[in-house]
Amino acid sequence: MVNETSDRPRLTAKGARTRARIVEEAAALIHERGVAGATLEDVKVAAEVSGSQMYHYFPDKNDLVQAVIDYQADTIVKHQGHVLSSANGVEAWRNMVITAAKLTKAKGGCPLGSLGGQLAESDPEARALIAAGFDQWAAVIGDALRSLHADGKLPSGIDPDDLATTLLATLQGGLLLAQVHRSGQEEDCRNVAAAGP
Repeated sequence: MVNETSDRPRLTAKGARTRARIVEEAAALIHERGVAGATLEDVKVAAEVSGSQMYHYFPDKNDLVQAVIDYQADTIVKHQGHVLSSANGVEAWRNMVITAAKLTKAKGGCPLGSLGGQLAESDPEARALIAAGFDQWAAVIGDALRSLHADGKLPSGIDPDDLATTLLATLQGGLLLAQVHRSGQEEDCRNVAAAGP
């Protein structure tokens, strides 16, 4: 999911790497500090770019935040889509979520979900991008569930797309609870993915 306008000039390979570095550093800072707590100056320093480079790629913070939303959605879909496409995909996905929650003690919550909580009511463009990211994520989960359904591993009356939305909603709620409780305990982390197989 890339939010690029057609009037932007095509980037050189070096320019694309610089832009990607800025977005990656911004994503980390925003996840750690929140949108309001991460300034363009903070990102500039973390990405080791000049002010002119920063403003060349991102004329304002809204442009950068939108790029971060796309980055977080794409990263989630890429990594989790790979896991979900494996032979024991849904179980492997659940285990990956539990491991990630344990390692971070759920600090920051879900990179995409936390952006939704911060921006959904104040920024309609950001809300639309976050919604598209969640739709993309649900589609990847739905594809894995459709495969299980086709193999007869899910009851015939279950709609894989509905179940994907339910799993994603349960995951978001579990990550939020783990985040506010700041628990890295095994039992609490298992509750994050309680809706898994």
